[in-house]
Amino acid sequence: MRMCIEHGIDPKSEEAPRSIDEALECFFPEYKNWDLSQVRRQQAERLQILADGPTRETSLIIYDDGEGQRPEAFKDTFLSLHRGNKTDIHFVQGKYNMGGTGALVFCGKHRFQLIGSRRFEGDEPFGFTLVRRHPLTAAEEKKKKATWYEYLIIDSEIPSFHAATNMDLGLYKRRFTTGSIIKLYSYALPPGTRSDIARDLNPSINEYLFNPALPVFIVEKKERSKSKYLERALYGLKRRLEEEDSRYVDEYFSEDFNDEDMGRLRITCYVFKPRVGEWSVEETRKNIKREFFKDDMSVLFSLNGQVHGHYTREFITRSLKFNILKDYLLIHIDCTDARTQFRNELFMASRDRLKRGEESGMLRKKMVDILVKGRLKEIYKARKASITVESNDAEKLVRDLGRHLPFRKELVDLFNQTFKLDNGRNGQKKEETNKTKRKKSDEKSAFSSERYPTFFKIDLKPKPGEEIPMVGLPLGGERTIRFLTDVEDQYFDRSHDPGELQIGLLKLASNETNGGDRPGVPREIETLLNVVKSSPRKGKIHVHMKPTQDMKVGDAIRLQASLTSPGKQLDQVFLVKIAEPEKKPKEPKKKEQPDTQLGLPQPFRVYKDKTRGGITWDELEARGISMNHNIVVHLDAEGDALSTVYINMDSHVLFSHRAKLSAEEAIKLAENRYFSAVYYHTLFLYTITKNRKYGIVQQEAGNGGEEVENIEVTEYISDLFKTYYAQFLLGFDTQELISALED
Repeated sequence: MRMCIEHGIDPKSEEAPRSIDEALECFFPEYKNWDLSQVRRQQAERLQILADGPTRETSLIIYDDGEGQRPEAFKDTFLSLHRGNKTDIHFVQGKYNMGGTGALVFCGKHRFQLIGSRRFEGDEPFGFTLVRRHPLTAAEEKKKKATWYEYLIIDSEIPSFHAATNMDLGLYKRRFTTGSIIKLYSYALPPGTRSDIARDLNPSINEYLFNPALPVFIVEKKERSKSKYLERALYGLKRRLEEEDSRYVDEYFSEDFNDEDMGRLRITCYVFKPRVGEWSVEETRKNIKREFFKDDMSVLFSLNGQVHGHYTREFITRSLKFNILKDYLLIHIDCTDARTQFRNELFMASRDRLKRGEESGMLRKKMVDILVKGRLKEIYKARKASITVESNDAEKLVRDLGRHLPFRKELVDLFNQTFKLDNGRNGQKKEETNKTKRKKSDEKSAFSSERYPTFFKIDLKPKPGEEIPMVGLPLGGERTIRFLTDVEDQYFDRSHDPGELQIGLLKLASNETNGGDRPGVPREIETLLNVVKSSPRKGKIHVHMKPTQDMKVGDAIRLQASLTSPGKQLDQVFLVKIAEPEKKPKEPKKKEQPDTQLGLPQPFRVYKDKTRGGITWDELEARGISMNHNIVVHLDAEGDALSTVYINMDSHVLFSHRAKLSAEEAIKLAENRYFSAVYYHTLFLYTITKNRKYGIVQQEAGNGGEEVENIEVTEYISDLFKTYYAQFLLGFDTQELISALED
């Protein structure tokens, strides 16, 4: 705002920037250098968050060297509610006029907040006021149903004074001249972030300011902390994730879609490495969570770089059914260019969560539809198929045992509600065959990428008699169009000099020849087609298209796809023609399985090394599954369906039990007993817990009961077996368990 006014531009005029990115280009042309730490620190000193007071009652001081406000303007800015004073300004974050007042409820028992400001233009006075929650008198307690907030005035005006140009207000390496400063007294910071905000509060602010326009300085005081690093320049989680030398991120990509009802949104997926450097899988998972998921936000919804709502990893496990990725996937949805009406129905004014309504349900469904069949599905399949094992006796042992157990129909029905029924080898062979084909295809076509594209063309040749390539798009169906280029995979997503694929409407030829008395209004492409554009992947860009309800069979759309590049634009013109709806093939009738043939999860024996066959610990570690002597079992599920059970045959529990035995036959029997007991008890625990719809939470140690963490059923069962439960099972008869459950 200050820079805009200094450039002589009215922030509400047509000449003002229309977005934050445009404002950065206009007013901060050096912003591309902010990735350099020293340059970033210099800029960040103009926007500071400082800790003050004792660590048990930390106060926060927030300062910005912005436009500032005159004392008479306080009531319409800092102290107003729902005025919408920034509604017509497109390049700022705040829209709902709730930022300052939203923090009040966390300012100690008395809700004290000190506000000071001086306008940057001319010789202006420094104005200040103190906001608090009104303390009710004894008489008011009897009459009033609620208290209220009030602010200090003297002689009916905001207090102010003319002071020296530079005031020492305790800022980092600078004195206060103009701008604003706010102190939040005894601020209710989360446990574990009060003693050193530069270290502990930093990750949370990075999460919520996913892509801030300006860097922010976080400052801790020497008298409050013994840390060597008391100041940190914060610049958002996006840049940390997209660093070229990131030790955590395996790959990232985006899916850009334009929808008639929602507008344009971008989904970016960041997939983390299952193991980093010398860390174990467990250490890697804990470090990833601490650095990137501190507030259990796996799916972030942002507006102008600021997070306004989120989903937990429940979206990954329950909606996407990609359980393997639940600890290794962060999804960001940029809603900045969404339709205004849709955005208003999506976000709360408090900016802390999504509204529960038709719009949020529509967006969730759209996200699932895009992610379960795009690049993310390929990554999920690759992670899942990274362990290659030949059939061993584990599955045979369990199925032979299952055929001889006296299952009742009620128990079978219970299992069938929970387990994945199609677990046979045919599907496995098919998946391996497809995987082999893909691998050979990838090896065949080596790809060399460029920072900027040198060519761009549609992967479709015109048929004889056609001037340009034509794509047949069935009404109610969808098609994927592939474009070929030589640009690098991160071209759409990188922080510096990103490119864009734009698809524009050149001409619409309707099949209707009658009606109308004047030319129609030009149509936007989103009124005709729902389009999803994916990031480049080894020289290929996939564009998914689906006709809207306004289209009819026979309509033809002439489109131009343009891939931006410095100094030029690469164009490709093509035609989309709406065809008859595709007829769905009749599904073959499924043969009913006898009740005794259960679709049981696939079991695997896991060993420390390859000398005894099966899967090794290292193979599981490569997929992000921790395995050591203390772990007995690990479960994989797809959504709520349990698909795989990995049983550790080199656990301390089995070692201790086997050490008491000398005969080879007795040892073999003990191993089979351990394997089958762990497997079937896992099935029973998982089935009952899921079907009874139990939710499991775990209190975090050392927080005095203030915080609990939601635990997946698979994690709960694995942790349960780490204790004495597996030892108990080795002395318990499985047949007796089945009989007891049936009774």
